[in-house]
Amino acid sequence: MSRSRIACCVLLICGVLVFPHFVPGVGAEGETNEGQAVRAERTWKTVEEMSEEELAQVQLEGDTPRHAQISYLPAEAYPFVPPYTAEEMGYRAMEFTPRTRWSSVVANSWASIAPQGVLLNPGTSITFVNYDPETSGVRKVLSAAPGEEIYRSLSQAIAPPAAEGGQWLAIRYRTDKEKITKEERFAYSSSIRRVRHQAPFRRQSNFPNMALTPDDAWGRDAWEFSWRLVGTDVLYQTVRFPNTRPTVILRGGETGQSRTVQTANIKLMGEVFPHYTLDGGVECYVVEAIARTEWLPDYYMPRLLYWLEKSSFYPLRGEQYGPDGELDHIEVRLAELFNPALEELGYGTLFISHWDLRTDIMSYLVNDSHRVMDWKPEEATVFFSPDFMRRQWYLDTSIKTQAAVSHPDEYFMRPAVEADKFPNERPINLPPDMAARIEAQNAAGRLVFDGT
Repeated sequence: MSRSRIACCVLLICGVLVFPHFVPGVGAEGETNEGQAVRAERTWKTVEEMSEEELAQVQLEGDTPRHAQISYLPAEAYPFVPPYTAEEMGYRAMEFTPRTRWSSVVANSWASIAPQGVLLNPGTSITFVNYDPETSGVRKVLSAAPGEEIYRSLSQAIAPPAAEGGQWLAIRYRTDKEKITKEERFAYSSSIRRVRHQAPFRRQSNFPNMALTPDDAWGRDAWEFSWRLVGTDVLYQTVRFPNTRPTVILRGGETGQSRTVQTANIKLMGEVFPHYTLDGGVECYVVEAIARTEWLPDYYMPRLLYWLEKSSFYPLRGEQYGPDGELDHIEVRLAELFNPALEELGYGTLFISHWDLRTDIMSYLVNDSHRVMDWKPEEATVFFSPDFMRRQWYLDTSIKTQAAVSHPDEYFMRPAVEADKFPNERPINLPPDMAARIEAQNAAGRLVFDGT
């Protein structure tokens, strides 16, 4: 295969992968959860077990009033006020896709890993996002007409070497039942010096050698699902660093300063989050989303569960259940307050880890060196267009990251299954070989690969 063809293939993989996106596990009744430290208390409650104070913050029964012009939207103005319905929680969670919901620049690194310990598709890019300065986030989504543009995202490849100099532009659209194109993409390869208009990705198909689909990477629309409150839970752990990676280097986008961080001290919602419990947990609503057949017939993951932080509704954990009802996919995140001016809507994804239980492939993304941007109209017109990519200009070379996983031994551990929680809601049947891998991993404190 020629060098130019190799570079084109790597660029395509990199374009796919830009999603623009430790505290011990919790057991029940004093039992050890997957080899993690024991916690004596039960952290989760069903709706029937919630206190009167908790129930006062939610609306469980009755039909939610509908929007006068758009029947599939709630009538209440976004971002809603208590008491919240489960549907409104789903709309709030839309705010937190791996791509930021405001104009920004960020350094992305990603990779996958196979059960044999082989790193797949590693890459790094700088990603620029541009929203209309008047309206951003879910407010922009809800105010846009179907088919209207929501935002643009321009990415420039830094690694691997074969992809360096490549660029790709994504244009995100508002959709409904008739206007179904969610994203339009253009890619530029320095080896062929051409801009290619790419065919749309199939939203339900996994990316090659990846543990996720376009819906996982760029978010789902709440109106395509029906919502139900399952209960509450307190999370103490999401993304799990191995004991072979005691530190990670992170970079502040606004300050440009790098800092070495103890991975054991990285908190679920960042350092400034004001709502941690006394023992460092994060209180969450647990909600169910069922694909609505009139919107998503034969959807590949018809049932989803989300753990949404109670004040911001940031999704710290997600589970996907296949057509057979079995658990197929777990996604976990670590958040950071990237945009303090937006208060609770300013949280972004620092680390995200996906695990496909069918293949035992895992994928991760880190968003590092984040910086809020205020693009001038003339800048946005020039930079966020297919023609700009031919110039091969790098908009900001100060945006960098050193947080990538460089060796299989330092890769993130599989997310905790925590099978004791909500047993009537979560059918989990792990194959014996998978259970053995999990047991070996937890005993070693790191991934244990096939044949090792």
